[in-house]
Amino acid sequence: MIDVQESFRQRPIWAYGSNPDIVRQVDRLVAAARERGDLVVWVLHAEPGTGGVFDPALGHVRLIEGLAPVDGEPTLVKTAHNAFTTTNLQQVLTLAGILDVTVCGIRTEQCVETTARVGADLGYRMTFVTDATMTFPIPHRDLPEDATLAEILADPRTLSNEEIVGRTEYALAGRFATVRTVDEVTGAALTGTRS
Repeated sequence: MIDVQESFRQRPIWAYGSNPDIVRQVDRLVAAARERGDLVVWVLHAEPGTGGVFDPALGHVRLIEGLAPVDGEPTLVKTAHNAFTTTNLQQVLTLAGILDVTVCGIRTEQCVETTARVGADLGYRMTFVTDATMTFPIPHRDLPEDATLAEILADPRTLSNEEIVGRTEYALAGRFATVRTVDEVTGAALTGTRS
């Protein structure tokens, strides 16, 4: 569970996120994993000393309300985009004998996708749960850094949430990960039940 943290809710663009149901979807995945006896690992992103929303000193580097680890579920704090490079995630997985890894979280195309790519390169069988990820419109590289949210959203070059999710699925599927839905991973699609 990658970066489903309060930091993102502090940004004005939160209201334009691709998945307002992210907490419920992540919670469904976590509940199913716990029921199966699978290890759940929580990952948070931190940028110490920056004074921004990812600076732990401001108190936003914590899970969004409604999500919480239980005893035995590690919470790792990363400073890189992927969950492996600056944490002991690989050691945690190796000690637990885990070869199959399911990822979800915030941002679809950034930290979650990058974790799927690195995990695949490390030899893990990765599953990417698209509808348990969230992203936000991405401004064109030529838009000034101080562009307002209104300018970003009005710019026809801005990548929409749908474009980002679609590109991420195409890039990962068959190469770095198996792309699945929450229903597929939890078995709800097979049994016809919904949480």
